[in-house]
Amino acid sequence: MKTIKIETGSKQYFVKIGIHVLNELLPFINEKFPHVTKIFIITDETVGKLHLTHLMSHLQGKDSSIYTVPSGEKAKTFNVYYDCLTYALEQKLDRKSLLLAFGGGAVGDLAGFVAATFMRGIPFIQIPTTILAHDSAVGGKVALNHPLGKNMIGAFHQPEAVFFDLSFIQSLPIREVRSGFAEVVKHALIKDKMLYETLFNSVASLDKISNEMLEYALTRGIEIKGSIVAEDEKEIGVRAFLNFGHTLGHAIEAEAGYGVITHGEAVVIGMLFALQVSKEIAGLTFDYQSFKIWLESLNYQTSIPKNMNASRLIERMKQDKKSVGQRIRFILLKELGYPIIYELDEEYLLKKIEQF
Repeated sequence: MKTIKIETGSKQYFVKIGIHVLNELLPFINEKFPHVTKIFIITDETVGKLHLTHLMSHLQGKDSSIYTVPSGEKAKTFNVYYDCLTYALEQKLDRKSLLLAFGGGAVGDLAGFVAATFMRGIPFIQIPTTILAHDSAVGGKVALNHPLGKNMIGAFHQPEAVFFDLSFIQSLPIREVRSGFAEVVKHALIKDKMLYETLFNSVASLDKISNEMLEYALTRGIEIKGSIVAEDEKEIGVRAFLNFGHTLGHAIEAEAGYGVITHGEAVVIGMLFALQVSKEIAGLTFDYQSFKIWLESLNYQTSIPKNMNASRLIERMKQDKKSVGQRIRFILLKELGYPIIYELDEEYLLKKIEQF
């Protein structure tokens, strides 16, 4: 087990990562929240069936209410959010209640937003169960989706702690492993050349990745995100670098319909596009072709789905949170580990997307 300290302007907390870290959960709750009135657990249908009994065994009879939401991006809607709040009120939760977000990135985003807004904010703990959630569980971004854009309604609300028990990862379907691994690759490209080279040279199959490699990669990814969040908690500067690949990726997700293409699958396409543009505009020297071949060997799709229209994708990108006055801003790389923000002309983007 490893402990990673996260420091932001508003809060300091830790991420515990490793096998069986849930053993540390109840002692933490008893120490940090000795007067907690009730524990509110938000989980999804899949995680609830697989792991809820295991979580409850670690709470040893604590007064708890459980609300189960749909799996995946279907959880991040206004209707589901409203139902969570209604249930919390019906269960007589109060400001001394504690929320546990138990699931993947979508559950963490939804539950965190519930925690941020219920009675103007109650504490919550992230208990991620997917690889993808190593990214979303850290940093305090919580949000819902809107048909016009992903994560457009949200807040910054830091968790009290993150307990990342890697034993949950063993039950993930390969598509979810692939989705989460994309964010690990993103962290490497924007910040850590050595991590990228280790992944590129060591990971030949995502269904055979070793526990040691997984723990190393996820720990390093969390450390990278933590260092960026510490510098820029509210994304007024360098935190935007974490959106590498996401400008086009989010547009693809929205255009396909949330959940049709996984977040990581869409981000991979977005990263490949951003790398091509980076070579042309920022002078990036990078073996793009080998990178693409490696991703394809891991069964990633590496091109925009053929049924998607470039103009519609651009309209989606205008709604991106980095855009200012409908002008589209991309995260590009000058070199591996050196990202920049660059505003791209709409006509240039249209041409590049059609070529891509």
